[in-house]
Amino acid sequence: MRYPVPPFASGGLVLSYTCSAACAHCMYACTPKWKSGWISDEHLDALLQQLSRTIVPAPGGPETIGLSHGLHFTGGEPFLKYDLLARAVEKARRLEIPSLFVETNGFWAANDKDTREKLEHLKTQGLRGIMISVNPFYLEFVPFERTERAIRISLDVFGRNTYVYQVEYFRQFKELGIKGTLSLDEYLAKEGIADFARRVEFFLSGRAPFALEGRFERFFRKGPAGLFLREGCQPPFLREWHNHVDPDGNYMPGFCGGISLGDARQLDRLMEEGVDVSGRPVLGALMKEDLAGLLTYAKEQGYTERKEGYFSRCHLCADIRRHLVRNGDYPELQPREFYEHLGTV
Repeated sequence: MRYPVPPFASGGLVLSYTCSAACAHCMYACTPKWKSGWISDEHLDALLQQLSRTIVPAPGGPETIGLSHGLHFTGGEPFLKYDLLARAVEKARRLEIPSLFVETNGFWAANDKDTREKLEHLKTQGLRGIMISVNPFYLEFVPFERTERAIRISLDVFGRNTYVYQVEYFRQFKELGIKGTLSLDEYLAKEGIADFARRVEFFLSGRAPFALEGRFERFFRKGPAGLFLREGCQPPFLREWHNHVDPDGNYMPGFCGGISLGDARQLDRLMEEGVDVSGRPVLGALMKEDLAGLLTYAKEQGYTERKEGYFSRCHLCADIRRHLVRNGDYPELQPREFYEHLGTV
């Protein structure tokens, strides 16, 4: 049986799962310990060719960017292999991919000179903008001075095409006078810090519900599996906007790390023919009966619901899929290494 795949109108191309950090909230369980490497030039060329036919520009036009528009290079941390990033930008420019930007944690912004040179070079290669991540999880690994430098110089180079995600944390860190790095526990212990995760957008998906268990119960309540079967995924599991492709070509729906709709190097064929769920029972269950179907299937494969409950639908789904990967071979649960790094930092 086949299910239709929406067009890939916007999203991210993961150059590698390798990162300079190992954030407890990472959707894709990135870490310096990832064994798999970086995207090959062959895969990069094939994927950009496919994406160039589907990516639509941001509302302000192809020279502007938006967090849920156009195409962004991401990871992992793209600046760990700057030469590869620069080549990827140039290839995308030649294919006239609109609203192109890069997502980074800013660890590389060690001094003004090198930071400006890199950003200006990327702009000449065709990069339209940049998104710099700021939150208490990155603060454990990236000195705040580097974050500030990356933002300041990016504003000079890219102007309004500079996004700070999330700016609320940037302002808070400035008010707190933070210098260097700060552990998450030290941050949470600071006077006046309360319900930090409730004030800004935060996804209890990927590594977060596993790695933060024991520290997040005061912010979020757990519930039984049945609580999360009442409504569908929000945002939807299948959608046109903000999907991701990884270095091996796995087409990840939305932010769903560790699950693949198919090979994005054949994206046009995938959109034309749809997803064949034959031999892909996880996709079959999700597309036919949503998370309830996946839970039923998993129980047939020996899965037992956690007595302590779950933080979210994503927590339940990832826990089920981790069990299945450990006990079987599922071509749609890729990359398998994703499941090895859930809960580890």
